[in-house]
Amino acid sequence: MYHVLHTVVPPLAKAVWRPTVHGLEHVPTSGGVILASNHLSFADSMIIPIVAPRPVAFLAKSDYFTGTGVRGALQRGWFEGLGMLPVDRDDSKAAIASLDTALGVLGRGGAFGIYPEGTRSRDGRLYRGRTGVAHLALTAGCPVVPVGLQGTEDIQPVGANRPRLRGVDVTVRFGAPIQVAGEYDGVPSGRARRELTDRIMAAIGDLTGQEPAGIYNERPGTA
Repeated sequence: MYHVLHTVVPPLAKAVWRPTVHGLEHVPTSGGVILASNHLSFADSMIIPIVAPRPVAFLAKSDYFTGTGVRGALQRGWFEGLGMLPVDRDDSKAAIASLDTALGVLGRGGAFGIYPEGTRSRDGRLYRGRTGVAHLALTAGCPVVPVGLQGTEDIQPVGANRPRLRGVDVTVRFGAPIQVAGEYDGVPSGRARRELTDRIMAAIGDLTGQEPAGIYNERPGTA
């Protein structure tokens, strides 16, 4: 399904939104790699796989995979075809399960996409990164490619019930890989995760120019 959709969706999406892409040469063509991005829109998990030179797996709400009837089957096929992996965000053990899922992707030599902010920014600022991204990189021993997105929040603004097909200016920047192998040997694990996460967020900020929020972002209703 992925290969079928990927022959149709990327050319169509590129023709509609015409994203400007920089730094594709920074994405390794093989081997485990983490693509760590800022998060502005639900469309981010579609835009990155569309422009990336290799398949990228993202986590998606399990609700998208449990629909019934024709609509449910189409929705499930769409998300599976884009390489999405289901996770129950309301399960108290979801965070651990999602990390295990990501490590499975990386262990198979795949590319895994993640938003260290945890949830999308609603005010355009860049929020503090959570250390799950560093845990993945240090455990798998794989590089992290910072990704900077701009303009994806305009694809479907808050309150809109359908995507905009015109007047959207989307830019995707892939930064130089951050290597972790041997970089944090002897550093206490908690400190290593925090330092690496801050390093990743600084690299993302350099790509986007976003104002640092200096705090963690929270899902609506949990702040």
